[in-house]
Amino acid sequence: MSTRNGGPAGHLGHTDTITVVQLTDTHLRAEGELVHGSIDTHANLLAVLDRLAVARRPVDAIVLSGDLADNGAPQAYRRLRAAVEPVADALGARIVYVMGNHDERSAFGEELLGRTVDPDLPLDSVVDVAGLRIIALDSTIPGHHHGRLSEQQLAWLAEVLSTPAPRGTLLALHHPPVPSPIPGPDFLRLEHPDLLASALAGSDVGMIVCGHNHLTGAAALAGIPVWVAPALSYRIDTLAPQGRHRGVVGFGFTRIDVLESGMVATAVEATAAATVYDRPEQEVLDQLAALAERR
Repeated sequence: MSTRNGGPAGHLGHTDTITVVQLTDTHLRAEGELVHGSIDTHANLLAVLDRLAVARRPVDAIVLSGDLADNGAPQAYRRLRAAVEPVADALGARIVYVMGNHDERSAFGEELLGRTVDPDLPLDSVVDVAGLRIIALDSTIPGHHHGRLSEQQLAWLAEVLSTPAPRGTLLALHHPPVPSPIPGPDFLRLEHPDLLASALAGSDVGMIVCGHNHLTGAAALAGIPVWVAPALSYRIDTLAPQGRHRGVVGFGFTRIDVLESGMVATAVEATAAATVYDRPEQEVLDQLAALAERR
């Protein structure tokens, strides 16, 4: 991984479909601490990582798109790294850590990146995965919960994008650059998304992925799909009674498949639920093929 603040470089060699798993808003705390007094976010994370491990499906990269710690505690980052890295290693997946508004840059750098960072400089990075370029932008403002990208960041982004990547670019940042129908998240979104749109004009960015809102949504910025991913901690009720803002139990993650024809984002439900059916995949494909032949 190459970064604006320095760091290692590398490449992962898969061909054809590239699969990226996006985990966002893990909101980890120190051991024994719950979020909002009731949510064991560490248990949620372990459940998803176990699912990735036992699924035995190819995963080329894991992007963690911000609010990785709930309060910036070093212990939370250590718990995160201890949980994520062994699974990523077993899968052969690259890890991309992205800053969120609940994160603290110094602890983030020390515990997740393994280096001392300047807390006044954004932690932007670029990683290449089998020809797919993943750019992580730090949209945080220390001490605030809304997002912003500086002129220097946007100029750097435009320079990086001036050379196309073989499989295109996936852009990850924490704050959505699009409106939200929920007043709270909308108030705390990225400032001046038009400036980001200008930096992306004519580029090979196939999708923008973010988190922050604790809901699942899709939009577009300057014609580029924007995916607001489900949170791994809890959800905001997107149709609460008028005048109410409330969080509810539930969590999930995203798989992003980079195909020859473009990028596809799919929300994956992780909340425990009863199984309706569980059949061999080939049996289902054979059945569908038979139906198609009859048509």
